[in-house]
Amino acid sequence: MNRYPLWKYIIIVVALVFGVIYTVPNFFGESPAVQISSGKATVKLEAGVLARVQDVLQKGGLPSTGLYYEVNGAHGSVRARFKDPDTQFKAKALLEKELNTDPTDPTYLVAFNLLHNTPQWLQSLHAFPMYLGLDLRGGVHFLLQVDTRAVLTKRLQGLQSGVRSLLRDKGIRHAGISRNGNAIEVLYRDVDSREKSREILASQLPDILLTDGVEGTDPKLVITLKEAALKTAQDDAVNQNIATLGRRVNELGVAEPIIQRQGADRIVVQLPGVQDVSRAKDIIGRQATLEVRMVDESISRGTEETAAIPFNSELFKVGKGVPVVLYKDPIITGDYISSASASFDQNQQPAVGIDLNGDGGRKMRDATRDRVGKSMAIVLFEKGKGEVLTVATIRDELGARFQITGMGSPEAAGDLSLLLRAGSLAAPMDFVEERTIGPQLGAENIAKGFHSTQYGFAAIAVFMIIYYMLFGVFSVVALSVNLLLLVAMLSTLQATLTLPGIAAIALTLGMAIDANVLINERIREELRAGNSPQAAITIGFDRAWATIIDSNVTTMIAGLALLIFGSGPIRGFAVVHCLGIMTSIFSSVFVSRGLANLWYGRRKKLTSLSIGQIWKPTPEKKEL
Repeated sequence: MNRYPLWKYIIIVVALVFGVIYTVPNFFGESPAVQISSGKATVKLEAGVLARVQDVLQKGGLPSTGLYYEVNGAHGSVRARFKDPDTQFKAKALLEKELNTDPTDPTYLVAFNLLHNTPQWLQSLHAFPMYLGLDLRGGVHFLLQVDTRAVLTKRLQGLQSGVRSLLRDKGIRHAGISRNGNAIEVLYRDVDSREKSREILASQLPDILLTDGVEGTDPKLVITLKEAALKTAQDDAVNQNIATLGRRVNELGVAEPIIQRQGADRIVVQLPGVQDVSRAKDIIGRQATLEVRMVDESISRGTEETAAIPFNSELFKVGKGVPVVLYKDPIITGDYISSASASFDQNQQPAVGIDLNGDGGRKMRDATRDRVGKSMAIVLFEKGKGEVLTVATIRDELGARFQITGMGSPEAAGDLSLLLRAGSLAAPMDFVEERTIGPQLGAENIAKGFHSTQYGFAAIAVFMIIYYMLFGVFSVVALSVNLLLLVAMLSTLQATLTLPGIAAIALTLGMAIDANVLINERIREELRAGNSPQAAITIGFDRAWATIIDSNVTTMIAGLALLIFGSGPIRGFAVVHCLGIMTSIFSSVFVSRGLANLWYGRRKKLTSLSIGQIWKPTPEKKEL
């Protein structure tokens, strides 16, 4: 009657193995380490740096206990683990000296870090410990707001320049182009000119809406951006800022940074382990600009470092194609670049396609019309220093759209297009909120959270075993499986555990044991009603199931509402809470019944159950 088929026990065993494998990494701790990352936009840290780092450490007599090359998005980094902090400090100083020829302008950044001690065989199974939030590990939290008005202004300025260039190129006369709020107004002397403009603008600029108007006696055309185009511009600006921040945060050596969008125009940046707020703000808010400059042909290539540099030119020694002498006056700046993407030229070789706004296209045509065969360079200025991204030869007159060819590989084309898009912030950002949490407070939070869960679990276990005896043991084992699976799922998802998350774990334990109490009490009721022990187990589990599902589904709805509409710590609580509901249903019903079936299922002449005192009503005595 109460027997599980073999496949159900296999499921339980597989769940237990999964729980153990993906929970164990959380108990190995961390070791001191250093992280080596690229300090220049034009230098990509490749896997070959790993061997160089290993060679430097061996020559310096500072053996590492592990060297790793990791790729995070478009950025690579090398991490070296050491046995103690003293070796870590010495290794950082040695690597900074040996990897950088110029200490004032480092090619590679070396930062302190921590690495998990998880064995390699577990890492090969993608078994990693949970991330710890700021309230558990310490660090800084920034909430940034992107200035969407600046995004709109920039977009409208580009549109205004584009309209002017289109009408001029088509020879259509107008009486003036001006901006009025979020609209661009074009005045005409006659209706015929306005209608011709409407046809041209509608065919060339698909993201605009055109409305007829009148100003005095003159016809007018009012141009506005479509709602979808405005949203796309804002989304692109926020996403570009996130990409730029990701590259900049790499300089801080943060092991597990969190950079994510919040709402329509806000970005959350969390840097666990960072305590220097001023340096973090300086790096995050740093401005960078792109410039396209012509190469000074009066200086012969190969003699740049020995020749006398003209007053209106400048020598660049950092980047690709250097040394090179460029004119100080730029053709265009990065403000005119609307997009850049990796593509292929007519010979199917990797290239980078660049789109300029209308005014940028006009400037580029004017600058390159008489300079075919000459060279130009794209320079990224950051922290007051310029780095040459590429030096290219002008093959033809360039306009609003052109390609940079000779990239060598699709990877190089992708890297350059990323730098052109994310080399600078798309829009200014304001620091709306900043918080700093010390590491000592984080350690205290971890200890308190761990102890509260531990003591709560112990108290529940003692009560259940005393009150329900052997079925109480089944409940405690099921509760242990629930906790094991919950931690394993959080580790698998690489969820960030915060103090509210620990509270959700404690709440999950209470809800899970509540389901076992319902089951045990239901079995007792069946025994009081006179059913046999085997029948009581079957009916008890079956009838308690409906109540357990009802209570958990309603709680899940509340958890999903917190997840959808909440933010920050509330979402962290909701994630753990929802996962805990799923694991508690599995453990309290499936696992606990499996244990009961395994213990009692094969006994044909079962006369009693070890489920504590069963109180039966005393029959009333009838008076004669």
